[in-house]
Order: sequence, then C-alpha cells, then structure tokens
Amino acid sequence: MSKFRKLFKNKARRNHYIVGMVILIATAFSFILFIQRFAYISMSKQYDGVNLEQRTKQKYENVDKVNAKRGDILDVNGDMIAGDSTIYNIYAIVSKKSKTMAGKPDYVVDREKTARILSKYLPLSAKQLRQYLSPKNKKQYQVEFGPSGRGLSIEIKRKIAAQKLPGIHFVELPSRSYPNGVFATNLVGFTQANNANDQNSNISGVMGIEKYFNKILAGRDGKKITKVDNSGNELPDSQVIEKSSADGSNVYLTLNSKIQQYTEILAQNIDEKYEPKDLQILVMNAKTGAIEAATQRPTFNPTTGKGLDTSWRDTLVEDQFEPGSVMKILTLSASIDSGNYNPDELYKSGTVEVGGRTIGDWNTAGWGYIPLSEAFTRSSNVGMVKLEEQMGAKTWMKYMKRFRIGDKTGIELPGEVAGNISYEHLSDQAMTSFGQSVNVNTIQMLQAFSAIANGGKMIKPQIIKKVVNPNTGKTTKTYKREVVGQPIKASTAKAVQKAMRKVVTENYGTGMVYNVPGVKVGVKTGTAQIASPAGGYLTGSNNYIFSVAGMIPYNDPNYIVYVTMKQPQKMTEAPERILSEVFNPLVKRLVNQGKSPTKATEAGSQYVSIPSLLDKSTNDSLARIKDLDLQSGVIGTGNKVVQQLPASGEKVMPDQRIVLLTNGAMTMPDLTGWSKNDVLKFAEITGKQVTTKGDGYVVKQSVKSGHVINGSGKIIVTLKNK
Repeated sequence: MSKFRKLFKNKARRNHYIVGMVILIATAFSFILFIQRFAYISMSKQYDGVNLEQRTKQKYENVDKVNAKRGDILDVNGDMIAGDSTIYNIYAIVSKKSKTMAGKPDYVVDREKTARILSKYLPLSAKQLRQYLSPKNKKQYQVEFGPSGRGLSIEIKRKIAAQKLPGIHFVELPSRSYPNGVFATNLVGFTQANNANDQNSNISGVMGIEKYFNKILAGRDGKKITKVDNSGNELPDSQVIEKSSADGSNVYLTLNSKIQQYTEILAQNIDEKYEPKDLQILVMNAKTGAIEAATQRPTFNPTTGKGLDTSWRDTLVEDQFEPGSVMKILTLSASIDSGNYNPDELYKSGTVEVGGRTIGDWNTAGWGYIPLSEAFTRSSNVGMVKLEEQMGAKTWMKYMKRFRIGDKTGIELPGEVAGNISYEHLSDQAMTSFGQSVNVNTIQMLQAFSAIANGGKMIKPQIIKKVVNPNTGKTTKTYKREVVGQPIKASTAKAVQKAMRKVVTENYGTGMVYNVPGVKVGVKTGTAQIASPAGGYLTGSNNYIFSVAGMIPYNDPNYIVYVTMKQPQKMTEAPERILSEVFNPLVKRLVNQGKSPTKATEAGSQYVSIPSLLDKSTNDSLARIKDLDLQSGVIGTGNKVVQQLPASGEKVMPDQRIVLLTNGAMTMPDLTGWSKNDVLKFAEITGKQVTTKGDGYVVKQSVKSGHVINGSGKIIVTLKNK
C-alpha cells in the first residue's frame, strides 16, 4: 500500500512539474510574441491594417476642406454665361425630440400652417406638403420633399427662412448658375456635383467648355487643420495649419451675348413651327474665326436639366453628316484654282452615268445644254460631276485635303469627330463633288468656308478669347487669329464670292429667297440625302438635311452664317423658305448691330436702345420702360430685376416688350395680348417648355397668372390674330 502511495506521489510530482514547464514555456512564448508584436507596432505604427499615427491625428486633428471657387465662363464682352452659385435643399424635422439650444421645439409644430406657407414657394400644393409632413413611420426623424425640395435658389431660401417656421432647415450645396437659361447650352456645357448631398462636394464639367476646361475652371482646393480634444473642441492657442485654395480661372468665350440671344429666339421659333429633328445655327467672324453665336435644337436648360435626355451632346463637333450642295463651294474653288474651269463649256444637265450609277440633278429633267458657269448657281449635281471629272480624282482629293476635310479642326471643344471621305469607287468620287459620300462636322465646314472669305487663307474657328487668373487679374492665355493653310489663291476666292452672289441675284439661282434688301449677301444652298440604316438613302420630301451657307457681304465678308436643318416634321413651307426665317433676320441683325439709325425705319419710328435694368428695383425699371414707350412683362414676385430680354444695348422698335425676371418666386404673368415673339422671350428667360398654338396675340394660357411655375411642366399658350 505504501508502495502505491509512493508511486502516486511521484507521478503527481512529475505531472506538476510537466504542467509547470508547459505554463512556463507558454508564458515565455507569449512574452516573446508580445515583445515582437510591440516592436512591430512601434516600428511600423500599424495595427490590424490601421495606421495608428494617422488614427491619432484624426482623433486630435480637425481637417476642414476649403473649396476653391470655380471660374466663370463669360462672353466676349465679359457678360456672365456660367458662374459659381449655391443651391439649397430643404428638409423638415418631424421628431418631437428635437430641441434648440434654448430648449425650444426644433420640429414642425403646426403642420397646417407650415404646409400652407411652403406651398407659396415650392411647386407643391398644401395637401401634398401635409402628406410629406405626416410620415407613416412615427419614429422618423426628418422628411424631405422630393425633387421639388431640391436645388432652391438663394432668393427662395431667404423667403422661406424669413417665415421662421420651426423645424424647417436647409442644406447648402455648391452649384453652377446659368443666368441666360438656354444659351449655347450644348457648347457651354454643364456641371454635376460629385456628391449631390455633400456640402463639401466639388462640381465637375460633363459637357462642352465646362468639360474641356474643367481643370482650369476648377482651381485647387485648400484645407485648414486645427488641434482638438477628445470631444472635438478646438484647443486654445493651438497652431493652425492652412493650405491655401486657388480659385479657378475665368474663361472668356468669343460668343456675343446679343447675337446669341437673338439666335436662340430664331432657333426656338423654327423648332416649334417645323419640328426639325436637328437644327444648327452658327455665326462666325469671317476675319478672325471667332464664333459669335452657336446653337442647336434639340437643346436643354442647364439649370433644370429639362431636355437633357434628348440633347446629351454638342452636335457642332460630335456629329458628322453629309453636307450636300454647300460642298459645291469647295468643288468650284478647286476647279478654278487648278486651272480646269471652263465656264463657257456646255454640258447636258439632268442625269449622268458614273461607275454604273445614275446621278441626277434636283431637277431630274434638267435644263438642257447649259454652260458650266450656271452649274453652281442652279446647284446642278451633274455640273459638279463634270468639274470633278475634268480635275481628275487625284486633284480633287488633293484640294479636299487642303481644305482639311476628314481632319479635326482642333477647336477647344470635347468629342470632335474627324469625318471621312468615301473614295473607293468612281461613283463615290463623283458624289463627293456635291457633298455626298463625304462626312464632315459643322465646324470643319466653317473652317473651309473661311478660305473663300479671306483671300484663300483658311482660318481656324475659335470659341475661346482668353483665360484670366482671377487672383491676379492677369491673362494667362490668349487665343488669336490662326491661319491653318491657304488651299486656294486670292483670285480664286474672289471668283467664288461672285458665284455665291449670283445664287441670290440671278432669276435661276437657288437662293433668291435669301436676298436681304440693302445687304450684298452671297450664299450656297444645300440639300443632302440621309443615309438609310437599311442601305442607300431615305426617301420622302422631308428626309434631307437642308442648309444654307452665306457670306455677309459677299465681296468682303465680315460674317459667315451657316444654318443646317434635318428632317422637319412639319414642312408646311418650302425648306429654303423655312431657313430664310432664320437667315434673313439674322443677317439684318448682324449688319445693323452697333449702329444708331438716324432715319425713320417705318412710319417715322426710331429705334430704342435698351438700357441695363439688372439689379435695379422692379418699380423703377417699369417706370423706365414706360418712359421709353415700351411695353413690359414681369415674371416673379421680387423687388429686384435679375434678368432681362432684350439685353441692354440692343435696339428695338417702339412699343416692343421688355420681359423682366425678378428675384422672387417664379410666378406666371398674364400673357394676354403678348405677341408670339414676346412668348418666346418668356420661354427663353424662364427656361420653361412653352408650346404655342396659332398666330397673332395671346388669348389663353394653360397656367393661371400668379401661379408658381417651378416644375409646372409644359405651358400651352393659344394665340389668335386680331
């Protein structure tokens, strides 16, 4: 028994020893691991993938972002096109737990009153607002008001804040202001916030000039770093570290606001009357290449985004098309310049066979045997084919390359396409002579036309005048006249100018409708077939791209005007008649701008120069308008004018209407008695979608006078002749 006890004791002692050794070894191993881990953390300052040094800094440092001001986009005279702005989102706290620092309710106390007051400033009814303010989830802390509660202007925000409604709050967000509404919108572009609900978010350009010059416009953000305690309170006498922000540069365009605004009105009128699938209007200074006006339809409102879904690109550079008969300007130039032009040679018009394909004139019966000198004036395709054959395919291609057809212009706009020339078959070679089987963009054609206007020297179209650093006021970059080649001789250019004049003056010319009394206009008309997705070309009287390119005046051009219109859906007039509704009044405006007529224009009337009413009181502005024997129209409930149409400096006939937009809620005016042109001004200055029915003067409107029109949808206006 004693033996057993002794054996048991020895085993127990041995077990204790083993356990003790295990514990000792485990402790030593753990200590070694701890030392290694501690050393690793001390040296690497990392724990579980977290940088401890940065984590400590974050805890005891407060970093505030200092947003740089985005640069402005201005017109050639420094008038604002796009500028930095602030918008506001409104929300309401509905939880009764919310209190102010003074212990007062910071939630919506009176839903009926709050809904009634907000309905005056938001495009929502009192009933809709009550529904928002009465959420089904009783535990909900706050509510928003959907799209109608976002993107409020500073004026609306101030008016609501002045009501001192408990529980009503605002979030301030960076934004972009486009005070002219629809104004070369696709060319200028627009911006989007990187985070639509973050007040520290930046905005970036996503189209046009805003996109192309985004880095220059955006500037550089700064930051401010302060030391704080555990509760986030700034420590007294702590050192403040600041990294200065650098505001974005201002970009001045070559656009002339007065011409641009008038162009927009003309474009809108054509868009509503004839509903083309695409419309482009461009005005370029023939001497410098400066684009003074450019617009397209469809377009969109950069403030509201309305229309963006059908107009998401700048068609001036991003779309390519077959130019049609305006290409004959280049064909005639090449024929004359290469020494192959014989104006007195007769040819048989009507149709011609080339490479197994029949090519016809627009008048397929032809005019019999006519001299080549009449081919351009009559816009004869067969005549152009004859010129191309006499030059030879190689010579004609050489001249197209001299005119840079198929090459990008390099204009400062994103997404420019190069176009292309189909030249494999004899029929394609022939068809390029009258603008088919060749694809271009609009700016390319303007550049080519400039050679005819400048004695053979081709000028690059410019949209940028200069870039200015707002911090120093110094111009950092200037864009000047740039000659990009001389495809033809000066004598050739003069001959083509005379040919363009004949298109207007000869009784067989295709451009007689573009004759503007008192102005020596030279033009070339165009009718281009549209390629069918199924092959070949579309058929039907409206399935064309109709165009006109004009020199004003023809013999020493100051301006080049180029208008294209694709597939008008309501072709109630001949296409050249439709285009003349843009071209002719635009030419008159270009010739008369800046002049002060001393003679009566009609019935002894004198032009009235429009004064600047911006930032003036509404009442003073109305009195001034009355003194000038002009009519007025006021949009909004404010006491200060923020926009006007026509713009200051423009000249109008007496009794014309000046439309004013005030800083108050955007309310509907009484349009009774307004002319169609007045209604277009209303649509332009508000950015609203307005549909007109009939002609004459307004007798009915779908939205009642005094109603807030933010988000009101389409406005229908009925007109009748007196």
